[in-house]
Amino acid sequence: MIRAEPRGSARKVCGEVLLRIPESEECLNMLAVMQMPAHIQAHSELVCRVALLLTDGLIRAGVSLNRSLVNASALLHDITKPRSFTTGENHSKTGGEYVSGLGYPEVGEVIRQHVILDAYFAQAAPSEAEVVNYADKRVLHDRIVPLHDRMEYIMQRYAKTEEHRLWMRIIWDHTLELEKRLFAYLSYAPLELTEHLDD
Repeated sequence: MIRAEPRGSARKVCGEVLLRIPESEECLNMLAVMQMPAHIQAHSELVCRVALLLTDGLIRAGVSLNRSLVNASALLHDITKPRSFTTGENHSKTGGEYVSGLGYPEVGEVIRQHVILDAYFAQAAPSEAEVVNYADKRVLHDRIVPLHDRMEYIMQRYAKTEEHRLWMRIIWDHTLELEKRLFAYLSYAPLELTEHLDD
């Protein structure tokens, strides 16, 4: 069993692995240090709300997930995105490295996979990385949209070559399958997500 330990280094107690995971207030402080623009912070906070809604539903359905890990990873998933506009860096990779370097390697691993998962459906049940990856795909700027709308935006904004477009379509096919995988555990459909967020 894995439990969250908000402060201090990861350690093992009675066979349980305790992860070092920053609480929400600490995550917001980390974003402030990075001078996070308001619109990217609003996006991150909505991604977090979506991810936690999904996590809570999955946990109720019997899936073992670490809610604190999802919370921190979702809040911090775009932590190096603002500087990537200037540097051209891969913000999922550098964001993961940055947060890992602060002493939160498990959070860093989820952040690193928020654009592309290392492996799709590697485990029998959904993982924290899958939840955050999917939640990010459902939030366009500061509003929840269907996957199709987000895909169109990404293709228009980021697909520069035909090879890149083909690669992105493959990733999107995986994301459509991920959506089916997650919602198979939930009592509502993907397009009903917004209604449940306000419950």
